[in-house]
Amino acid sequence: MSSLPLPRVESLVDCTNFKLTVLPYLGQLEWLPASLREAGRDVDSLKAVYLATNPFVSALALSSVLAVLFFVAAEINRNYSQVDRFWSILPALYNVHFAAWARLAGIRTETLDTIAVVSVLWSIRLTFNYWRKGGYSIGSEDYRWQIVRSKVNNGFLFMIFNFSFIAVAQSLLLLLITAPTYVFVVVAENQGPETFSLADLAFSRAALFFIIIEFFADQQQWNFHTAKHEYQTNARIPEQFKDQYSPEDLERGFVVSGLWSWSRHPNFVAEQAVWLTMYAWCAFRTETYASWAGIGVLGYLAIFQGSTRLTESISASKYPEYSEYQARVGRFIPRLSVEAKQTKPAKKAAKHRKGVEEKKSK
Repeated sequence: MSSLPLPRVESLVDCTNFKLTVLPYLGQLEWLPASLREAGRDVDSLKAVYLATNPFVSALALSSVLAVLFFVAAEINRNYSQVDRFWSILPALYNVHFAAWARLAGIRTETLDTIAVVSVLWSIRLTFNYWRKGGYSIGSEDYRWQIVRSKVNNGFLFMIFNFSFIAVAQSLLLLLITAPTYVFVVVAENQGPETFSLADLAFSRAALFFIIIEFFADQQQWNFHTAKHEYQTNARIPEQFKDQYSPEDLERGFVVSGLWSWSRHPNFVAEQAVWLTMYAWCAFRTETYASWAGIGVLGYLAIFQGSTRLTESISASKYPEYSEYQARVGRFIPRLSVEAKQTKPAKKAAKHRKGVEEKKSK
């Protein structure tokens, strides 16, 4: 164990100390490329390099390489959703990496294995939802990047923005939200055999619960837009959705039922809660509630605040009744003191339905 590129610390609190657990190993970034070239394709040599490199440093190296690739690909294709395509994959990849590295190094902990499994389940759900929305189609791009480009209105400045924020900051963020898992590696190395306690079980099941909430929120939104698309095409509500939606619902243009009657973005709430739970789990285990391992989740929360504001400004300009929805349903946290009510169909929506019916009759 002493030969492993991990620090020996005196307390649980020290496991979250950046100067002790990360800073001493950043120098490995300099010799890592040469070591990989020397190892070539020899599996045993590559394994030796892998285990000789601090797991957070190797993940940081991958994140840095990907950031450059994201930037170059975005500039060549003028498509700025390069990071978006990996958003649901990289955090799970990093967590699986930490768990795999620990196993190869002889560190066996149920905590790391559990985090890896939870992360893969999270990744499958989010990747599937992104795929069925066409995110992996050639040329697809998040519509919000077009809005951002129009606001910058300067090619050179947007290139700087692309490099610094879209490519580098977001790539680094997807690594930093998994920093608590690296802390668990350090804890396992220094504490020895662990006991998977009732608290550990509670944190892991809480993360699973939020993933399930995300799944149902995504499915409810998908069902609504599926029904809306068919209704807009032929003025007919699909048979399987007749008991769920009325013409007024579909003419409104956005979902307000199910979980969406409690929160305007239940999927975003659950998404943030998953990674907040991971950090809270780490904080509880190390008895340290403010450390560098929380930078990632703070950045994640900030990203969602900004992107949600942009999304809602677009929705409010697109749907006449969205402002009323905003007034009575909380953005993230439910407003339990406000009674939910059905929104009356807008005149504009009624005219649209009449036009669709007249077109169909012709």
